[in-house]
Amino acid sequence: MKRGLQTSVRATATVCLLLLLAGTTQAQDYPRPPVPDLDRLTQELFAEIQSDQVPYEDLYETLLLYYQTPLNLNAATRDELRSLLLLSETQITHLLDHRQLNGPLLSLYELQSIEGFDVRTIYRVAPFVSVLNADPNAARGNLWQRIRQEENNALFLRYERTVQGRPGYGPADTTRTGRPATRYLGSPDKLLLRYRVSRSRDFSLGFTAEKDAGEQLTWDPTTRRYGADFYSAHLVVQERGRLKTLALGDYQLQFGQGLLLSSGFVVGKGAETITTLRRSSVGVRPYASVLENSFFRGAAATVALTPTVRVTAFGSRRRVDASRQQARDSLADFSEFTSGLLLSGLHRTPTELANRAALQETVLGGHAQYTSPGGDLQAGLTAVNTRFDKPLQRRDELYNKYELRGDHNLALGAHYSYVWRNLLLFGETARSSGGGLGTVNGLLASLAPTVDVSVLHRAYARDFHTLYGNAFGENSRNINESGLYLGLKVRPMSGWEVSAYYDRFRFPWLRYRAGAPGAGHDWLLRLTFSPGKTSLLYAQLRQRTKPYDADTLRPAPLPVPTRRRSLLLYYDSSPLPALSLRTRVQGTEYREDGGPARHGYVLAQDVTVQPLRRLRLSARYALFDTDDYDTRQYVFEQDVLYAFSVPVLSGRGTRTYVLAQLDLNRHLTLWLRYADTHYRHQTTIGSGLDEIQGNRRSDVKAQLRYRF
Repeated sequence: MKRGLQTSVRATATVCLLLLLAGTTQAQDYPRPPVPDLDRLTQELFAEIQSDQVPYEDLYETLLLYYQTPLNLNAATRDELRSLLLLSETQITHLLDHRQLNGPLLSLYELQSIEGFDVRTIYRVAPFVSVLNADPNAARGNLWQRIRQEENNALFLRYERTVQGRPGYGPADTTRTGRPATRYLGSPDKLLLRYRVSRSRDFSLGFTAEKDAGEQLTWDPTTRRYGADFYSAHLVVQERGRLKTLALGDYQLQFGQGLLLSSGFVVGKGAETITTLRRSSVGVRPYASVLENSFFRGAAATVALTPTVRVTAFGSRRRVDASRQQARDSLADFSEFTSGLLLSGLHRTPTELANRAALQETVLGGHAQYTSPGGDLQAGLTAVNTRFDKPLQRRDELYNKYELRGDHNLALGAHYSYVWRNLLLFGETARSSGGGLGTVNGLLASLAPTVDVSVLHRAYARDFHTLYGNAFGENSRNINESGLYLGLKVRPMSGWEVSAYYDRFRFPWLRYRAGAPGAGHDWLLRLTFSPGKTSLLYAQLRQRTKPYDADTLRPAPLPVPTRRRSLLLYYDSSPLPALSLRTRVQGTEYREDGGPARHGYVLAQDVTVQPLRRLRLSARYALFDTDDYDTRQYVFEQDVLYAFSVPVLSGRGTRTYVLAQLDLNRHLTLWLRYADTHYRHQTTIGSGLDEIQGNRRSDVKAQLRYRF
């Protein structure tokens, strides 16, 4: 009777909330947009995009995966809620307590009655979650029948090309010495075919075929080429009694804090200074991206031995790109070896083709995890054993002295996570076969309803080797680094938020472009104002000081402090339901060893309009001016669905693009995109095989989606 009274009261409260919100929502449940606003979410998560080497595309596709198969708030675990990166630990705890006390949520708007959930948080997570009172997979029936009947079932076909000609695609020619000049073997067209059907906590099935610009469409079994240059496929089934996950084909793994195994959903240091610090053990995940180096290929399975203990076993064997070499010295340790793994995924020239799939990689491993009945305590062990059919031997440079050498690497690790009241403690420690240790430990705390803090310490030895990890750090790999991070987030009043962090780091050994050990620091301050759910304004200041070798003629390299300071102003508003305006001003000051400052800036104006229900148009006009490549600018751009665009803006000029999305009927959707970069005071763009004669580069892209 008491439970019935609680349900009645909550139903009445939900109806009242719906009536109060009727003037702004015009519906009785949250109207999920046809495409989540990933542009705005990216601005909130990242401090600024400073590199084209980070796999942002993988993170972007993970967000889209959550949109396609949203988390059911009535069934999601603490780890699954953490994986969204949008909820604080206190908010997650309050949600789980509310669910345990009152039963399943009746509506998404009921989140407003849960402590810690404000309107901004609800609108941020709404595209990626759902509220289902019954388990949609309770009566599953035949798997293949469910796949045929699933609405989240689509086929994508994409085409893109640079309009201007480039010498790499020209006719055969000879060099000055009379030798044949290098040319790309394929056409300048980039093609993608992708199919995906999935249902949350049930199954995922998909395949991808891709040909990059310059690559060939050819059938040649002797070189392991079968049409397109890259293929990927997976089948994942979930929640089959004790069998929690079974993955066949391509998959990713994430356990603990990502020190040994980390999927692509990683933000690192950004404007979100609290929730993105800790990782979640989401385990085995299907892989559906086009990055050709960030996945496993084989099989993985997770089994629940008891309600609190789960065990995962996985195996992978695939061929990866590597630079294969023959030893010149008969006394060398290895007669044939590879100097390093190649991660570009491009196979356009004879040299790139020779490195394609040159190394066979075999990975075997497992993971065991205990989770307390309430989910407050979590502890796990991880083992990853990697073996190559040819040994690795880096170039004979001093900074490579402690890099992985040989044909195998065994890494063992342990991780933990503990929630106590408003405090979360987490960490992971691992050891690689060479004896190197790596550890990362942190805490998140809510000091008050409006004040959150974070602390994280990491130490990765110079001989610590993790091939598939991506834990928190300053470097792109978890090696040769130690540091302490302090984060703060304050909400002094409704609509206002102040976030900041300070990170101090040091490098015990040499690095590429740094001929001596060194230290540096990185800090950020952002002030955000959200006057309503349709507008956002923030100002951000960030500075990073890091040692690099000076650009001077010296007998020996000497690292000097290099400072990059950036200012970012961003305004996002929707004055009308069918109109969105976004303005971005971004500037950078770059200085080496106290020398003269160099500058770069970009001013971008975005407009999105939906004149018809089936038509959506987006456009940008941007001005950029940089003194050199060190002051280059990266700005996220809207693109066709499942594509990610962050062009490098260097020099002086304008950048424009137009994107159109048209729903032809209930099955077919068409995207068309045209982007143009116009440089001033330049007669050529790029270099080598990609050099363009002239001062303009234009790119076209088209994508068609068929929903079954």
